[in-house]
Amino acid sequence: MKKLRVGIIYGGRSGEHEVSVVSAASIFKHLDRAKYDPVPVLIEKSGQWVLGGKAPEVLSAGAVNDARPAGALQPTEPSAAVAGSGFDVIFPVLHGPYGEDGTVQGLLELANVPYVGAGVLGSAVGMDKAVMKTLFAAAGLPIVPHLTVLRREWDKDSASLTRRAADHLRFPLFVKPANLGSSVGISRAASPADFAAAMELAFQFDRKAVVEAAVPHTREIECAVLGNDEPEASIPGEVVVTHRDGFYSYDAKYLDPEGATLRIPADLPSATADRVRRVSVEAFGALELSGMARVDFLLNGNTGDLYLNEVNTIPGFTAISMYPKMWEASGLPYPVLLDRLIALALERHEEKQRLRTSIK
Repeated sequence: MKKLRVGIIYGGRSGEHEVSVVSAASIFKHLDRAKYDPVPVLIEKSGQWVLGGKAPEVLSAGAVNDARPAGALQPTEPSAAVAGSGFDVIFPVLHGPYGEDGTVQGLLELANVPYVGAGVLGSAVGMDKAVMKTLFAAAGLPIVPHLTVLRREWDKDSASLTRRAADHLRFPLFVKPANLGSSVGISRAASPADFAAAMELAFQFDRKAVVEAAVPHTREIECAVLGNDEPEASIPGEVVVTHRDGFYSYDAKYLDPEGATLRIPADLPSATADRVRRVSVEAFGALELSGMARVDFLLNGNTGDLYLNEVNTIPGFTAISMYPKMWEASGLPYPVLLDRLIALALERHEEKQRLRTSIK
């Protein structure tokens, strides 16, 4: 059987560059070489695309450097790297803006190359937490009270926005860049002074920030979704944070090996676990996703109230990432999960090829 030539696009210009490199290293490690011929396609922080060379092997985001991979070809244009390299399928492992937000997916659509994960629309709305929450609310899915603030609004009248947040959401609050993941730029604010610093940090990464009410007695529950038109949900897992930040921050996720404990399956009543899985699939459909997504929830540990936090359309694939771990616990080992994702990409692309592109 002919091997599939798989282009793995990783790195990127976002603040999640380092996490992307670690995710890609794990995917390279687990792809079955009897079935696939994987080829690295690095996007450097500068935005330069580099084709070929040695696959990344880093185990921690803290160990990533920006050195070009040994044996890499000369820098190339994105269109040449994608359309002119004879790839059978592309596996984007890009986290954050300029990769997970529909930009690279649009390039792949223009090149008519199959790719893993959500399409342009799902990727774009899955990246923007403010738009995502609007769609969740329209679908009747449970979300926490929140505000969306633009940088120019903050610069114009930060005092009134601080009062509004305090009056309507109450401290403590969480402040997040609207278009980023991996907890980059997220802060917990317990006072107006904290809030101002948190907003300034968020605006270093995006022109739009989302301010959310904190859920009391928070338990962080996650669930993995896999599929196209008939998606399935994994058993849920739980992230128990022990890091000094007090929430699942970037440091707790990627830099501190003891920053959090993953519990799979999560210790939940069966009715709650079933609801997590059902809402995960509903959220997947509300954003018109395909391929994969990790759905994150906030659970009030005292009352049992469940809130949909966000969806990640290209979840982490590192050795400690919840998405592959939840599927492994559900009976789908990492290499088989990669097989399934590639098959879903080819399936969706084949279906789209049956569409007419002309009225004649």
